[in-house]
Amino acid sequence: MPRIVPVLDLSRLEQGASERRTFLADLRSASRDIGFFYLAGHGIPWADISETLAASRGFFALPEADKLSIEMVNSSQFRGYTRAGGELTRGSADWREQLDIGVERPPIAQGPGIPAWTRLQGPNQWPSALPELKPALLAWQAKATAVAIRLLKAFALSLDQAEDAFDPIYRGEPNHRMKIVRYPGREATGGDQGVGAHKDGGFLTLLLQDDNKGLQVDYDGSWVDVEPIPGTLVVNIGELLELASNGYLRATVHRVVTPPAGVERISVPFFFSARLDATIPLLELPEELAAQARGPASDPDNPLFRDVGTNVLKSRLRSHPDVARRHYADLLEPETRAG
Repeated sequence: MPRIVPVLDLSRLEQGASERRTFLADLRSASRDIGFFYLAGHGIPWADISETLAASRGFFALPEADKLSIEMVNSSQFRGYTRAGGELTRGSADWREQLDIGVERPPIAQGPGIPAWTRLQGPNQWPSALPELKPALLAWQAKATAVAIRLLKAFALSLDQAEDAFDPIYRGEPNHRMKIVRYPGREATGGDQGVGAHKDGGFLTLLLQDDNKGLQVDYDGSWVDVEPIPGTLVVNIGELLELASNGYLRATVHRVVTPPAGVERISVPFFFSARLDATIPLLELPEELAAQARGPASDPDNPLFRDVGTNVLKSRLRSHPDVARRHYADLLEPETRAG
């Protein structure tokens, strides 16, 4: 069976005008037809990929007490460790353990009139038992950010926009987020839901996978495996890019199934998004592209256009009810607050 998810080489952008045009057409097509692609030629050396995966394995090999010392429930920024089964997608448990980190910034002082989503800004939690983890993951975050910005500029060009069309949305204080994730084998889980079916909410997701499959994409009503290709990143479109293109580009539903017994899977997703205070523009597409825009499928009222921070916060509160009850009880209904 031919590979449904295509491989695109980002280095083609720098290989002359003709190759650049062809790459942009391929990028637009892949992102419209399936919303996922493998990215080669991204410029991140294999040594850095290996170091990031090794650092991730090192964290998950720590004793449980060391991991729980930085449990997410301690953080109002939704940063830190979550045990397998501790996060929900569409109300069901995801059987993965993970460490969430964001951009390292000081917290915003709270007071009357300060939006609740400003509580999302702040520091990460790091395990004292593994001091090498912080520099390794922050280095990966920086590299992934650079690739994501190159890609977002390419998306702007592919839609016949100025290369810097998206710059005001993320420049200054972008809301980047990443995870390191371990999916235990089926014998250690409560089901086959590694992560339930969902769409990503940002602009782009860049995923680093180890050698074990599990990611699946909904393609014409069937689940298609996105098997690992060494040295590549898997890229998918988020809902913000779908909204900005009026549905010309489409965020695609995907999921992760737990590995078979005796196998674990490590992945490192990086979510490139807008500033929490950003307003998302509706791009003026050329007539030919505008005629093919299907309208966003994510939300007919497009709340993310005007209220990015609030909608990010709502998503976190749904996914992590324990953090919500501890740090955001003032926003919850009484029955939810009580747990």
